[in-house]
Amino acid sequence: MAGKPKILCLCAPGGQHSVLEQLRTDYDITEVQTPLRTFALLKNHEFDGVYICTDYFEDSSRIGNLLQNERILEGMPDGVAMLDRDNTVLWANSCLQRWAGCDDVVGRNFYGALNSPEILGPDFCPFHTALTSGRPSTSTLRTEDNQYYQVHAAPVLNPNASPKNLIVTIRDVTEEVLQRQKLEAIHKAGIELADLTTEEIFNMEVSERIELLKSNILHYTKDLLNFDVIEIRVLDQRTGELVPLLSVGIDKEAAERELYAQSTNNGVTGFVASTGKSYLCEDTQSDPLYLEGFKGAKSSLTVPLILHDAVIGSFNVESPEPRAFTESDLQFLEIFCRDLALALNTLELLSAQQANTAQASVEAIHSAVALPVDEILNDAVNVMERYIGHDEEVVDRVRRIIQNGRDIKRVIQKVGERMTPSKAVPASVQAEVRPRLRGARVLVVDEDESVRSAAHALLDRYGCDIETAHDGAEALCMVRAGLHGAGYDAIICDVHLPDMSGNRLYQRLKDIVTPVPMILMTGFGYDPGHSIVKARQTGLLPNAVLYKPFRLDDLLATVERIIEAYADQAQTASQ
Repeated sequence: MAGKPKILCLCAPGGQHSVLEQLRTDYDITEVQTPLRTFALLKNHEFDGVYICTDYFEDSSRIGNLLQNERILEGMPDGVAMLDRDNTVLWANSCLQRWAGCDDVVGRNFYGALNSPEILGPDFCPFHTALTSGRPSTSTLRTEDNQYYQVHAAPVLNPNASPKNLIVTIRDVTEEVLQRQKLEAIHKAGIELADLTTEEIFNMEVSERIELLKSNILHYTKDLLNFDVIEIRVLDQRTGELVPLLSVGIDKEAAERELYAQSTNNGVTGFVASTGKSYLCEDTQSDPLYLEGFKGAKSSLTVPLILHDAVIGSFNVESPEPRAFTESDLQFLEIFCRDLALALNTLELLSAQQANTAQASVEAIHSAVALPVDEILNDAVNVMERYIGHDEEVVDRVRRIIQNGRDIKRVIQKVGERMTPSKAVPASVQAEVRPRLRGARVLVVDEDESVRSAAHALLDRYGCDIETAHDGAEALCMVRAGLHGAGYDAIICDVHLPDMSGNRLYQRLKDIVTPVPMILMTGFGYDPGHSIVKARQTGLLPNAVLYKPFRLDDLLATVERIIEAYADQAQTASQ
């Protein structure tokens, strides 16, 4: 025999309800005294009908409306509950019960139902605050299984008494919180990419800093971004080439492929670098821009490295799965790449600073050493001339002194080049490459020490081998000594020396070397004895004149012209 139909009866507590007694004969009656308990039982149990005692609940239509509203609350994606002053659940929708992991949370403590979650704030007692202040309060909870819920507690206001109940809405904010945490972790990781202490900067070479940066990039991209196949290229601003910096999982041929910041024929990487826009390739098989990075790649994500609104490189990740990357991945990678661009710029600045410091140090050392070494050379040449034909052993020793003196300057120059490699020096401050001057042997003859020192400072940086003399006699000794197998490429001489004129020195040098690659200097056009005119009449080239104080470009151009002119003469004479 089938059981009696089930009826849920909402009656006033302690009342006498004759109708209920009649109903019990034919129905299975469940009696409740509050509307909230009615809602809770209706949600969790099956009833064939609901009976409301109108002698207590005069507005039965209001109860019906509440039942209808309760059904609406059941369909909400957020949790909803009513609590009493002790945080006991009087009613809860199915969403909250699902999050609590039980069929019925009515009668349980709210926090206990969620397994005592940690209250993260900003209000650490949101329910108490709402009841005592009469205003809503909000806080965030974290459960043991790392779920995050935002709770909003609003008091049920009673005009004649203090609030006794709370309406609490609970929203699952796990995805939002985890995404925010990931963004913060990515940003922190980006800052730490090139975060070096003073001691590390002092002790690490530029190459070591770059390797540290690469190591940090790999660590964070795998642990935070979960990318296994990556390729980073840095844009050469002069050539437009995207130079490989780091690649993992990319085929060797693809990693070494020449790519340029151009929107066509240079793959997704070239397109991104030329446009400054990120590119999500969901299917490599049908994407016309995609160039294979590794065999089996089905999707890729490429983001520009941007610093001060300028593209400085690209960051590419690939996956063997189609549509493997989402808009969130794109957002994460763009944030990471902004910090990566700053890290690369920091390394470049450190390299430039190190190069500048090294360059200044080398120039200071060279400036301090150059003239004293010239003095040694002048004295040694004089000594050597006196002993030639008398004591060959002394002459050989003096030659070694001269050679060692010259080697000192060359060693300083080579050390400087190693300490300040051209790629570490910004293009804007690099010395212009002038091949004619590289290795050129130049003798500067002038009584004024500032002129001799300036000649070293200006010409050394272009790779010239500079030597100086105070007067004509020293210059003749330096040339006669034949210390350079092929002689000097240029001899720069003041028109008025302490012991002779520039023209007189020019004529005497003709007896030693032919031709004489002479350049005469004069201050403000002053030429006592008409040295320039006389020298020109006997072979001095028309453009072999410098007017002090001369500009750097005039000096360089004049030396280059003389070197080139006499090189052509020597070639013609040898034919």
